[in-house]
Amino acid sequence: MTAEAPTAAGPTALVVDDEPQMTIIIEFALQTQGFTVLTAHDGATALNLLRTRTVDLVVLDVMMPAMDGLTLCERIRARSDVPVMLLTALSQHDDVIAGLEHGADDYVTKPFHPREVALRAQALVRRHRRGSGAAVRVGGLVIDPVAQSATLGGRRLDLPFTEFKLLSHLASRRGVPQSWQDLLREVWGTADLLGGRDVVKSTVYRLRSRLAGVPGGAAYIRTLRGVGYLVPDLPVDAEESGPAEEPGGPPVG
Repeated sequence: MTAEAPTAAGPTALVVDDEPQMTIIIEFALQTQGFTVLTAHDGATALNLLRTRTVDLVVLDVMMPAMDGLTLCERIRARSDVPVMLLTALSQHDDVIAGLEHGADDYVTKPFHPREVALRAQALVRRHRRGSGAAVRVGGLVIDPVAQSATLGGRRLDLPFTEFKLLSHLASRRGVPQSWQDLLREVWGTADLLGGRDVVKSTVYRLRSRLAGVPGGAAYIRTLRGVGYLVPDLPVDAEESGPAEEPGGPPVG
């Protein structure tokens, strides 16, 4: 594990890869783009760093011993919304899909150009920082992007991170249909994924099922055949104009 002295303005990235040479290549590429870089060669060290350091991005190899990248991604997402970029071999499309479904934001296939990793890293951090802002309200739905919470009719929605991102994206563009390509690019951070349409479709299905567990929730996501998906532009419920969550409200999910 190595750590560069922090800079005043640059973001901090955590690179997790069991191959020291690969770690050095990615570390150098990120440093040339102004990142402070922490490195770890196993999942346990990575989790410890995430508990003790402020990190703006995790670059994570899928194939690692002991704790593989997909398991580590899931554990990271359970405690943090930090952007995660997967490193994967060209033949590991199933792992890519699994990683994206578990909350990864982007992926790069090996072999890759180090500058591509650095530029994608910059884009992920910028997009994540732009995503932090005021609460989004649609009908009885309230989404707080800072607290990473969503309520519907005063009931907290217990959403996996990717489903939360999907709902936030659709709600922030309420009334405007989003194609599966749009969602793949904006929610999963990629425009080129084998099986991408099925990834989006299955995630929408799971999200819609959770919303349907709340009275009236089934109306919040519509499918427009041949066009995409839509959160309708519903008037904000008067009783939902106060705090985003009522104390004691049971989670739904």
